[in-house]
Amino acid sequence: MQSIDRAMNVINVLVSNSSVNGLSITDLSQECELPVSSMHRLLKAMSKHGLIQQDERSKHYGLGNIWLEYGLRMYDKMDYISQIRPELERLMNMVKESVYLSQPMEMESLIVERIDSEKSQIRVYDQLGSRIAMHIGAANKAMLAYMPYNQVKEIIDSLVPEQDRAAFLNILTETKVKGFGISHNERTEGTSSVAAPILNHFGEVHGAVSIGFVSFNLTSDRLDFLIQHVMETGQRISSKLGYRGP
Repeated sequence: MQSIDRAMNVINVLVSNSSVNGLSITDLSQECELPVSSMHRLLKAMSKHGLIQQDERSKHYGLGNIWLEYGLRMYDKMDYISQIRPELERLMNMVKESVYLSQPMEMESLIVERIDSEKSQIRVYDQLGSRIAMHIGAANKAMLAYMPYNQVKEIIDSLVPEQDRAAFLNILTETKVKGFGISHNERTEGTSSVAAPILNHFGEVHGAVSIGFVSFNLTSDRLDFLIQHVMETGQRISSKLGYRGP
């Protein structure tokens, strides 16, 4: 179990530094607080399984190509190419804003897709693969609103201060009644987002589709337009995944 924990720590460090051209064994040892000798043995084992790879010239380590393989398998499993991506592209072309697909991962959500509009002069940028605490943002509120109460309570009790929990539950109730989540200035000042849940054929939360946009000069008509189209997209994707309504 300790080896698994250490390996995942290395992966998380490499993911966090993905914009850097790899890390040396010394860098990884410092980041992971392991002796170089222990790190060397760990990296050798991880390389054997394709989890990491080493650049022959710089000797720096980066993520292995197997993660791409796993990611493609995941996309295939959820019928991403044939069912979900065309709807995201359709939405992006309709609203001329950045569009996101998120999925729940216990206490966090994961941004599994982002499609930017070339027509938008100012883009809201949330990095692909980013993890966001489940109580933050329109997409997460949209997902929480449709999850079983016991699961929601566990998440809220872990993430939301006790004095704010009742108000947060009211927000989720309102979100479910309206059918969409909305967020203003939660992660980045001057930005907003609207989102709709994606449900599978069991009525379970599969994810959420959201639109990110700047709040400057936002009119009520524009907001209504964005809400209408994100809800329609969420409903179409849910229908493609087999959801037939309550």
